[in-house]
Amino acid sequence: MNDEASAPSKPYPPASVAWFLVAMLTMAYVFSFVDRYILGLLIEPIKEDLGLTDEQIGLILGPAFGLIYAFSGLFIGWFVDNWRRTWIVGIGMAVWSAATAVSGLAANFWQLFFARMTIGAGESVLSPSAFSMIADSFPEEQRGKPIAFYTAALTLGAGIASLIGGGVLLWAKTTNGVTLPMLGLLAPWQLVFMTVGLPGLLLAVYFFFVKEPERRPHVGGDTALQGASIFKAWTYVAKNGATYFTFVSLVMVMTIIAYSQGYLPSTFERTWGWEREQYAFINGVALLIIGPANVLLMGYLSDRWMQAGVRDAPFRLLVIGFLIMVPTGAVAMLMPTGVIAYAVLCVNTVGIGMVSAVGVTALLLITPAQIRGQVLALYYMTISLSGLFLGPTTVGSLSTRVFGEDNLNLAVAAVPIIYGVIPLVLIPITRRLYLKQMKRLGDSDE
Repeated sequence: MNDEASAPSKPYPPASVAWFLVAMLTMAYVFSFVDRYILGLLIEPIKEDLGLTDEQIGLILGPAFGLIYAFSGLFIGWFVDNWRRTWIVGIGMAVWSAATAVSGLAANFWQLFFARMTIGAGESVLSPSAFSMIADSFPEEQRGKPIAFYTAALTLGAGIASLIGGGVLLWAKTTNGVTLPMLGLLAPWQLVFMTVGLPGLLLAVYFFFVKEPERRPHVGGDTALQGASIFKAWTYVAKNGATYFTFVSLVMVMTIIAYSQGYLPSTFERTWGWEREQYAFINGVALLIIGPANVLLMGYLSDRWMQAGVRDAPFRLLVIGFLIMVPTGAVAMLMPTGVIAYAVLCVNTVGIGMVSAVGVTALLLITPAQIRGQVLALYYMTISLSGLFLGPTTVGSLSTRVFGEDNLNLAVAAVPIIYGVIPLVLIPITRRLYLKQMKRLGDSDE
């Protein structure tokens, strides 16, 4: 037995230290999602002021943000596995926060497009770094709650952004803008970008001074992956491609549905006559109530089930969430009234939150520790690209070319069906592959 295998494992950080780091990373995630989500609520004033088309807005909403994610994901994971992760987060947060603020100064399509790309570049470093640090801060059977806590920022950030957007939409009806020194007259939508972007620069400074958890050496396992380069990591994923692809496809459906719902304010306005600010306020309150509680509950259940001997507990919860998410995403858009439609959407939010909350926890169970950061980066690159490129663009194309723009609800309803059917049918195969990979990885660690 070699020295590394026989050496006692390093102690995990004290719970108070570990959870404080989780809290700060979660706050950063909230900021990132507010900066990402706010654009969807400002579409109409941006279109009017910059003279943009629906097609151009679709490119800014999805591909502009997602394109840089693709290139970032090729190397971000290597940096996460080899560089100081707190500094990576600080740099990324400073970049995306500044780019959000600068978005308020955009005067044409290309300026807003490139600002959005820069936001994507900055945000691409956060989650791979965060999950890598969380995994080094908590034992395997205790990761569910902190990961779910961090993931709760998705709905928390969306809820906050929705409330901010609703307030702006109301304010915009009573003002023509605000005049600032050196910048001149700013429209309400421009001021919103600056208001949500600049505070992130202050939080970014914190991550340059905080101590990150020690990296935990991998005991046993696949020694060929020790000191793994990006090529070895990608080779490992390709070697187990069927397992990773079928598993990740379930989460891809979640992001596709979630990003397609960027059209919901317009859908409720066109189909059921809701004002956009009315939808924004209702949606914001609902997300703040349902979202964090849901994902925290999933983290709790994941840990409890695993401690009770259900080793694939995160995967089981993910499948349950998938089975809730797909049908409700379609049915909600076919309801006779907006109230009933939104009630069904609340159930849909539960399903989306379940998949989001336990996806990473489930992924970590089938991924060797030595390539965790790189696989997480690839995971986020894949699910983000699929959501951003397929969600908004599919709805836009179906609305314009198939159903007609007056029937936007039908276009939104079609997305879960189009992308959810095949992964749904493959769930039994996906579970068999997942359990086989868990056993293989567990055997190699003995």
